[in-house]
Amino acid sequence: MTDSSPPHSDPAVPASPQDAQAEQALQHALAVLVPLVRWLLRSGVRYGALAAALKPLFVEVARAELAEGGAKITDSALSVMSGVHRKDVRQLAGGTQGPDAAAALSPTPVSQLFTRWVSDPRFRGADGRPRRLQRAGPAPSFESLAREVCTDVHPRTLLEELVRLGLGTLQGDEVELQADTFVPAAGQAEAAALLAANTADHLAAAVHNLTRPAPRFLEQSVFADGLSMASVEALGTLARELWKGDFERMVAEATQKVQHDESLDPLLAAMRMRFGVYYYFESMREGGADDSAKPSVGRSK
Repeated sequence: MTDSSPPHSDPAVPASPQDAQAEQALQHALAVLVPLVRWLLRSGVRYGALAAALKPLFVEVARAELAEGGAKITDSALSVMSGVHRKDVRQLAGGTQGPDAAAALSPTPVSQLFTRWVSDPRFRGADGRPRRLQRAGPAPSFESLAREVCTDVHPRTLLEELVRLGLGTLQGDEVELQADTFVPAAGQAEAAALLAANTADHLAAAVHNLTRPAPRFLEQSVFADGLSMASVEALGTLARELWKGDFERMVAEATQKVQHDESLDPLLAAMRMRFGVYYYFESMREGGADDSAKPSVGRSK
């Protein structure tokens, strides 16, 4: 029986342009993986577990790529594209499928409730901040808000989850938010799901722009170095202030669009979107900065 897996490259053979492109992509992908590997290690996930999980992932993504290109999907085609041995491809085809990616990327009921509470004028006070809400009763109450967001999860369950995540408190008969943004405490399953959804969509936009023709997704950033700790903290505060206005406007517009599109045929309203922002800083010394380099400001696009 012959081995149908792709041949190994010979170091003595000069790399073709395609091989050079693949090597470049791999090196940049490793840079992207550094924070993910850090998260996995801090969560107790070792290399072997990740390697085993990547095999079916490579096959499933290869299947999607072949389907998008209109190619015939066979074990051999999947093996050639993914690099996974054909025998393993056959075994994976007979096994269980991975988690539903679309479901994993969908906002949870409690995150929808939080977003509605901080953005809808009905649930905000004269100062623009989220109001304390009566737990039960007519709108505006927590119960009415919860039922607007989700009809198949009881308001009590959403309240318990909000409190568990450290985002709200129950004081007597009133519910009060304890956070301005939906960022559950580190280690919470909800926080991990947010990381996966936000990062996956950000990378999807960047990969599309890198590998597909126009139209291009919005995916830009501003960067600067040679800064003091006071400066990066001040810029971080500015970033949050800028995001607050954009967040509220986008939520209002998205809510109107969702309500309008509810009347459309489901086939015409099958799209989803995500709009986000991030801010990060670290010491340049950790990355081996060049002391002779001049401080700079720039942007990526």
